[in-house]
Amino acid sequence: MVFLGDVQSFLALVVDVVSWGALTVTVVLLCQAAAAVWRSLQRVKLQEKVLPVPPGAHWLFGHTVIGEKLDEKSLEWSATYKYAYLFKYWPGRTHCSVVHPKYVKEVFARAEKGGFPYNILRPWLGDGLLNSNGAKWFRNRRLLTPAFHFEVLKPYIRLFSESTNVMLEKWERLGSGSSVDVFHHVSLMTLDNMLKCALGQNTDCQTRKSNEYIAAVHELAQLTEKRGARLSQYFLNDFLYIHCLPAGKRYKKARDSAHRYSEAIIQERKKTLDHPGSQDIHHGRKYLDFLDILLKAKDEDGNGLTDAEIRDEVDTFVFEGHDTTASGLAWTLYCLARHPGHQEKCRWEAQELLQGRTEMTWDNLSSLKYITLCIKESLRMYPPVQRLFRQLEKPMTFFDGRTLPQGSNVYINVHNLHYNPHVWENPKEFNPLRFAPENSKNRSPYAFLPFAAGPRNCIGQHFAMNELKTAVALILQRFSLTPDDTLPEPVPEISLVTRAKPPGLFLQISAIN
Repeated sequence: MVFLGDVQSFLALVVDVVSWGALTVTVVLLCQAAAAVWRSLQRVKLQEKVLPVPPGAHWLFGHTVIGEKLDEKSLEWSATYKYAYLFKYWPGRTHCSVVHPKYVKEVFARAEKGGFPYNILRPWLGDGLLNSNGAKWFRNRRLLTPAFHFEVLKPYIRLFSESTNVMLEKWERLGSGSSVDVFHHVSLMTLDNMLKCALGQNTDCQTRKSNEYIAAVHELAQLTEKRGARLSQYFLNDFLYIHCLPAGKRYKKARDSAHRYSEAIIQERKKTLDHPGSQDIHHGRKYLDFLDILLKAKDEDGNGLTDAEIRDEVDTFVFEGHDTTASGLAWTLYCLARHPGHQEKCRWEAQELLQGRTEMTWDNLSSLKYITLCIKESLRMYPPVQRLFRQLEKPMTFFDGRTLPQGSNVYINVHNLHYNPHVWENPKEFNPLRFAPENSKNRSPYAFLPFAAGPRNCIGQHFAMNELKTAVALILQRFSLTPDDTLPEPVPEISLVTRAKPPGLFLQISAIN
């Protein structure tokens, strides 16, 4: 009985200790949360002293109450507030919306981290260039830069030509006068390019049934876009999203599938690199792919990238270079379909250069001057990535003396910047000549941001522009494009990339005789 009493006393003591411990932890967590809220509220007070706040903000839900008209209103605010304004979500949560090149220049001069909006990509892309910060980002950016040297990019033009021709052969089989969902077709084509250039994989994804990796990439992109559009999922902890929601469980399955595929190719390639002579033959290819360069990259201490880092960079490259380029190409074709005079000038340029050839060369690219102007104007009107975020690691003072405090979230609405009437004359007009040298020489380089700017600009922008120019020239040499007027006018939908709202972006294709 004495022994039983001792056990009961001991258990009672344990319960007391655990209870007090739980209470202490709870109090500490509540104090930390309260301190974080207080700091946020103080930061907002400082922001409100220097930035104008557009009307219509609810005291609790901020400007989010504007709902579907928010994009329209933000465009109005960009014209009203020349440089920047403060957008409110709820008490303590705001962002500084920057809409003028003079402010953009200050933001992009520093390699600030992307901030909270990019966190939902972390379970898939890990700590690739998009998500990494600080010393790791600087090191990996330096190691990856050689992958985009022009000597590496040169052989890709042949690959771009091959993939574009596969798509055009599909169009020929559909028949002249057919209506095609352009985004769907060019998305498969750009994915075809990415798999060849990033992983050396010729999957025939445009003509064959989708393989496991391609299906996983599409699933991940769609689920991430849906999560980003739903605040209830967007701000949900990754663990809870993945393990508690049906969409999250699908996401986990697709993510694990994509990672397995990348990791298997990385391990297979590492073994091949150990084979004598592999440095010369590039594994049967006549070009270096992205993975080759990642595996060979060494920093000044002789250290390379880990397998996890290589996987993150490959997945980031495939993601960022796939749908973004598809968006840029789809809207360029749409703009040319809506402006047949400009389309005809581009076609004449392509036909004069190619003379019936179905393969572009590196030297051809510099001759596509008018096509390049049209691509840039399309990227201005329909930038593939419309939302860029930065989180300030220290205070930032702009040219006019206004200062944002540390921790502020800065938002660059690329679309609104590209339509800012203080920067662009007649911004709603499709005018490729605004990018002619004589018309753009005095324009700020921070007025046009399809690939961001500064130290964290898009590392693959030359890759993307080469792909766009190649595809546009080969398409227009063989097909004429007109809008499908039986369907509603395509309406841009802003998500991870700029798509068209359902039913999509359809154009009628007619073979050139």
